[in-house]
Amino acid sequence: MLILLPPSEGKTQRRRGRTLDLATLSFPELTQMRAAVIDRVGELSRGPDAHRRLMVSPRLVEEVARNTRLLTAATAPAGEVYSGVLYGALDLPSLDAAAKRRANRRIVILTAMFGALRPTDRIPAYRLHPCVHLPDLGEATQAWRPVLAPVLEQEARARRVIVDCRSGTYVSMWKPKGALAERRVLITVPGASHMAKHTRGLVARHLVESAARPRHPEDLVEILADAFDVRITEPERPGHPWQLAASPRP
Repeated sequence: MLILLPPSEGKTQRRRGRTLDLATLSFPELTQMRAAVIDRVGELSRGPDAHRRLMVSPRLVEEVARNTRLLTAATAPAGEVYSGVLYGALDLPSLDAAAKRRANRRIVILTAMFGALRPTDRIPAYRLHPCVHLPDLGEATQAWRPVLAPVLEQEARARRVIVDCRSGTYVSMWKPKGALAERRVLITVPGASHMAKHTRGLVARHLVESAARPRHPEDLVEILADAFDVRITEPERPGHPWQLAASPRP
C-alpha cells in the first residue's frame, strides 16, 4: 500500500539539531531539483517583496526569514515538522514500533519544497505555497511534475493500492496514469476542510496501524469498516480514481 499525504501549512521549528543534508533524504533522484528549489526560495525570501511573491501575509516575517536559513537551520523528521490538523490526527509519535515502521514504508508526503519525503526524512521548517512562481523554474507544482513522475511511478508499481489523502493543488503534482490509475483510491470526506483534513489523518493512521496488505481498492472497506462509515465508488471512466467516502464513528 502507498499512502500519499500533503504537507501542512503549520510547521514546528526545532531549536537544536542536525542541519539539512539533502544526501540523506529518501528518493535521491530528487536531490538536484531540491537544491535548485531551495536556492530559488532563498532568493525570493531575501527580496523586499518576499511576502507578495511567496503568497503570504506581511505579518509572517519570521516564517519568510526561515526560508533564508534552510541549509543552516535545525531539522526534525518531516512527520514531526508538519503540525497541521491532518498530522495531529495521524499522530505519528504515538504509534507503536511496528506501525511506525509501516508508516515509513507506506507514507509518501508530496511537498513543493522537497518533492517527495518519507515521514522520517529530516527537514527544517519552511514556508512555500505550491503555486509560488520560482525564478527559472516556474510554478513549483509544475516544475516538480516531470521530476516526480518517474520516481513515484516506480514506487507505486511495488504497491497494490494507492491511497490518496491529498487535496487541491498537491493532487496535481502527480497523478498515477494507466494501470496505476486503476489502483488509486481518493479519500473523500463530507463537510468542511478542517474535518476533511482530520479524517484523512485518522484514515492514514488506521491504515498504518493495520498489518493488512490490500490487493484491490475494495479491500480498504474491510480494513476501515471497524472505525469508519465507508462507501467506495468505482471510477467514472478509465484513468479516474476510485473514491472512498469515510466518516469516523463517534
